[in-house]
Amino acid sequence: MLVIGECIHVISAGVKAAIGDKNKKYLQELALRQVEKGADIIDLNIGPQKKAGVEVMTWMVEAIQEVTDARLSLDTTNAAAIEAGLKVVKRKPIINSTDATPARLEALMPLAGKYKASIIALTLAATGLPTTADARIQLAAEVILPAAAEYGVPPQDIFLDPLVLTVNGNQDQAQETVNAARFFKQMADPPPLTTCGLSNVSNSCPKEGRPLLNRIFLVMMMGAGIDSAIIDPLDDEIMAAKRIVEGRQAKDAVGRLYLALADCYAAGEQFDTSGVDKGIPELADIAKTIDVLQNKWIYAHSYLKL
Repeated sequence: MLVIGECIHVISAGVKAAIGDKNKKYLQELALRQVEKGADIIDLNIGPQKKAGVEVMTWMVEAIQEVTDARLSLDTTNAAAIEAGLKVVKRKPIINSTDATPARLEALMPLAGKYKASIIALTLAATGLPTTADARIQLAAEVILPAAAEYGVPPQDIFLDPLVLTVNGNQDQAQETVNAARFFKQMADPPPLTTCGLSNVSNSCPKEGRPLLNRIFLVMMMGAGIDSAIIDPLDDEIMAAKRIVEGRQAKDAVGRLYLALADCYAAGEQFDTSGVDKGIPELADIAKTIDVLQNKWIYAHSYLKL
């Protein structure tokens, strides 16, 4: 699974200040730290940047390429800024992102075709996000992939994103997201790639509980066969979980539980936590988190204490 490092994001106070001050050293060091921790691709999220987008994206792409040859994901709603970055990027880039709305498809899919770039495509329509896996699949099949074909973007350059929602208030959507990601792989030959903004699953949850939610959801998504995920590679525990699932080597009970969970999702099934040794606090917390994400245990900020 490819790791798209999410740490260069304008929402971060440090990144925002570095962009404003043109402090490329700060961003370069952040990019290198992510690569050293296992990021394959670096996401450069500059936000809307309506006025200075072209300048900012060009400067940032050139700055990061001075210190690493990692692939870059160009992340902004400003199409002109995306194209500016595409003009100076050295390795095959990713456009992050389009969706199934006519305005976004018409603005960004032609750029993917023109510059031979990969592109992330959210299964989001003008009417909003479909609430079922089937509806997400239909949107991808009937809108996104035909638009890609029209502009000469092959399926293997499309990263379909089922759009992860927070478990806090959208608890049933975790499983719909997993199911959509699994079936996206069956839509074409060769199949499209898949990705997701994984940490969205824990948005608005208490800070101390977010890493566990993210980690367990990653294992589920990896079991379902996702090709990449936008995650924080500086989170050592989530990267360790990724390595366990990919390497099929578990040194302890936690690792064995990760592998069992991934195998269950690879088989298209839900995981039965009744056999987990809940006398071990860490395993009990993982079991509760699995049940929350499977919509079997009602989410509350204090769910681990119940």
